[in-house]
Amino acid sequence: MFLESFKITGLAIFEIFLLGAIGYFLVKKNILGAEGLNALSRLVIEITLPVMIFVQLIKGFTFHLYPNWWIFPLISIAITVIGLVIGKIFTVFIKGSQHKLQFLSLVAFQNSGYLPLALTAALLPKAQQEPMFIYLFLFLLGFNLVIWSFGVYMLSFHQNKRFELGSLFSPPVIATILSLCFIFFGLNKFLPDFLLKPLGLIGDCTLPLAMFVVGGNLAEIRLKQVDIKAVALVTIIKLILPLLGLVLMMKLKIDFLIGLLIMMQLAMPPATSLSVILRHYKKEDLLISQGIFFGHIISILLIPIFLSLYFSVVMIK
Repeated sequence: MFLESFKITGLAIFEIFLLGAIGYFLVKKNILGAEGLNALSRLVIEITLPVMIFVQLIKGFTFHLYPNWWIFPLISIAITVIGLVIGKIFTVFIKGSQHKLQFLSLVAFQNSGYLPLALTAALLPKAQQEPMFIYLFLFLLGFNLVIWSFGVYMLSFHQNKRFELGSLFSPPVIATILSLCFIFFGLNKFLPDFLLKPLGLIGDCTLPLAMFVVGGNLAEIRLKQVDIKAVALVTIIKLILPLLGLVLMMKLKIDFLIGLLIMMQLAMPPATSLSVILRHYKKEDLLISQGIFFGHIISILLIPIFLSLYFSVVMIK
C-alpha cells in the first residue's frame, strides 16, 4: 500500500515541480526578468487566486453543507502556533535575535497555498477536489491573517514597525470574506453563468502561474554562505511536524480530507512569501532564502513519503 501511494504522490509532486522548474528556467535564462516575475506574482495574488477562491466558494460552498467551516481558520492558526512552540525549543541552537526570528518564521509559516492547491489538483479525483479546495481556501483565511500581521511583525524586527490593519486584508482574504457574505445573504443565487464561466477560466490559470512564480522565486534566491546548522534544524522540525500529524491521525477519527489537509500543511516547505516580506521591508536576508530553497528541494522527497504514510494509516484504520 505504501509503495503504491508513494508512486501516486511522487508523480503528483513531479508534475508540480515540473511547472516550478519552468518558472525557474525562465528566470535563470533571463526570459522572465525581475519586473516580469513581480508582475506575474501580482497577477496571481491580486487577480487569478482571488477569482478562483470566489468562484469555487460561490459554486460549492453553503453554510448548510459546511456547518463547521470556522474550524479551518482555527486549524491554520493552531498549526502556526505548534510550529512556533517547537521552533522556540530549537532556537537555543541559533545565535542572534534576528537569526532567531527568521528561523522561527521558517518553521511557523509553510507554503500553505500554492503547493497544496496544485497537489490537490494533481492528486485527488474530481469529486474530492471541490470540497478540498474549499477547505484550503477557508484554511488560508486564517493563515493569511496571521502571516500578514504577526509574520510581518516578526520579520520586520518590530522595534520601529507599527501594526497596519490594512495588511490583514490581502486580496485572497477579501475574496474569501466577500464570497462568504454573498452566500450568507443569498446574493450568489443572482450571479449568472455568463459571469461565472469567464471568471472560472481566469481562476483556472492560478495553479500553473503560481508554480511559475514559486520556481521563479527560487531562481532569484542568492545563496551566500549557507548556515548548515540552521538549515538542518529547519529540516528536522519539518520532519517532526508531519510525524506528530501522523500520530494524531492514528489516535483520532478525522475525516479523510480534513486529515489530508492537515498532513499536507505540516509537510509543506517554508512559505516563499517570507522572502517577499523581507524584500518589502528592506531587511537583511540572514536565513530566509536558504530555508526556502533547501526546504523546497528536500520537500520533493518528504511530501510523497508523509502523504503515502498518511494514506497507509487511513487504510489500516
